[in-house]
Amino acid sequence: MTAEPLLTPDVLRKLETLELISRKAKAGRQRGDRLSKRKGRGAEFADFRPYSSGDDLRFLDWGLFARFERLFLRLFLEDEDLHVHLLLDVSRSMAFGEPQKLLFAKRVAAAIGFVGLVNLDRVTVTAFAEKSLGKSPPFRGRPALSRLLAYLDELEPQAAGDFNRSMRMIAPTLTGRGVVVVLSDFLDKAGVADGLRFLASRGLDTTAVQVLAPEEVEPAVVGDLRLTDAEDGTTAEVTVTADLLDRYRRAVAAFRTRLTGDCNRLGISLLQTTSDLPFDRVALRMLRG
Repeated sequence: MTAEPLLTPDVLRKLETLELISRKAKAGRQRGDRLSKRKGRGAEFADFRPYSSGDDLRFLDWGLFARFERLFLRLFLEDEDLHVHLLLDVSRSMAFGEPQKLLFAKRVAAAIGFVGLVNLDRVTVTAFAEKSLGKSPPFRGRPALSRLLAYLDELEPQAAGDFNRSMRMIAPTLTGRGVVVVLSDFLDKAGVADGLRFLASRGLDTTAVQVLAPEEVEPAVVGDLRLTDAEDGTTAEVTVTADLLDRYRRAVAAFRTRLTGDCNRLGISLLQTTSDLPFDRVALRMLRG
């Protein structure tokens, strides 16, 4: 569990007017017609949220404006929910880094999940390592935020990863229209192309968020070292020289480029980041497109 909250009040304020929009599911709709619980068009009133530029002015609540001098939008339930599927890598390699990769990924997942909850989307979390470790119960509505954060907070690194096997197990569970966000370092000796294909086969709007530690991208080590594989525990003794560091950097760049190519071919959006960057910046970049 983390000593600090996954989301601070300041981050929540930045996020509360945003929406998750599925580009695939909105095909054929009028421009600007947002997907998640289209405001005012369902039969059942559900909640309010602060007005955001581009929202339909017909569904502003002028009574609340008179009381608080702020614009709020009425939200109504629709027959079909937008599903927000958060897939979180909890393999051993995610325990690495300063700040830790898994903690960073949890915070990004929490931010995206919060936006889904505010807009009455159905949010689930599936943790995976060497296989799928099970899906959370669905979370829905702002009051569910504390339960979502508690669920994420309790996830810990589990075992060696097997991305392809995990995605083969998870893909059939991705039902309903909506979005998939998979957060991982994508470090797998077998590669991840097959797993990405399993995700893409579901036809949902999918985003991959690659989280690496800054010391994985730009290591600052020299001399004789014993390196331990974070996944399987194997060790190797190496002498780190300037030439070896240069070859390592080229290998990391090639690895990230290969992941970019795999995602592009499959129509998967990709965000690549390091765990020392502000996590809310990554979430906002994804949400704002």
